[in-house]
Amino acid sequence: MKALDIDAVKAFVLAADLQSFTRAADVLGTTQSAVSLKLRRLEDQLGRRLLERTPRHVRLSAEGQAFVGMARELVAAHDRAVAAFEVERRRLAIGISHLLVGGELPSLLRRMRDHDPGLLVEMRVAGTRELMQAYEQGELDAVLALRPEGRKQGRAAFVETFSWFAAVGWEPHAGQPLPLATQGESCRIRAVATRALDKSGIEWDEVFVGKGAAILGAAAAGGLAVAALAQRAAPSGTVDIGERLSLPPIPPQDVMLYTALNDRRSREALRVLTLALR
Repeated sequence: MKALDIDAVKAFVLAADLQSFTRAADVLGTTQSAVSLKLRRLEDQLGRRLLERTPRHVRLSAEGQAFVGMARELVAAHDRAVAAFEVERRRLAIGISHLLVGGELPSLLRRMRDHDPGLLVEMRVAGTRELMQAYEQGELDAVLALRPEGRKQGRAAFVETFSWFAAVGWEPHAGQPLPLATQGESCRIRAVATRALDKSGIEWDEVFVGKGAAILGAAAAGGLAVAALAQRAAPSGTVDIGERLSLPPIPPQDVMLYTALNDRRSREALRVLTLALR
């Protein structure tokens, strides 16, 4: 068998992780058709079907599941070899809104490491106000956060969807207000979520206050309350109850990227980060 094409293996790993040929192409700076062609040639060479393709999803096949771990190791080893003689170790300080980070953080960090093993990532997860203050003071190189009120700078990275999450099997108590877990009155998502409930004539009661999706998700998973969470940040043990309880939809929110960095290495790392968060 001929040596494997490392670019094709990298395309496979990205398509598997991002579950999308389009997103993999964006990370690689190429086209969807080019990624598809690389993967088809890789599958032909191995004599195995690695990915199951449908109009909406890209998923690992059973053989792809067996191969993906070794593929990641191959890509990582290749990238380490390429970077062996690089003397400059780049530091990148990134802030991410704590409403956007959930259980996918380990895979997100792995993608950044695999993309640039020589990159020293300093990551801060906090509220938007704290992150923007740190950015303006030069403590952070880039920030990904929900669009702050009144701020026009920055670039729209993607749109985040939110919904209502509660513990599996959770049921509301008849005649009582909907119990909510929120970040408190200063939280923008709390404002849009409670406004939607008020317009729908649904009574609610704030029974738990915490900071960040992880804390609110824990309150929801523990059966304490219902939390308005980003779909991605909802923890295991919770389900979307919005449709079942006829709760109003929560308006989607723009996620903005704030950065003044222009060098290629930083731009590529931030592109991988934003694509991984989509």
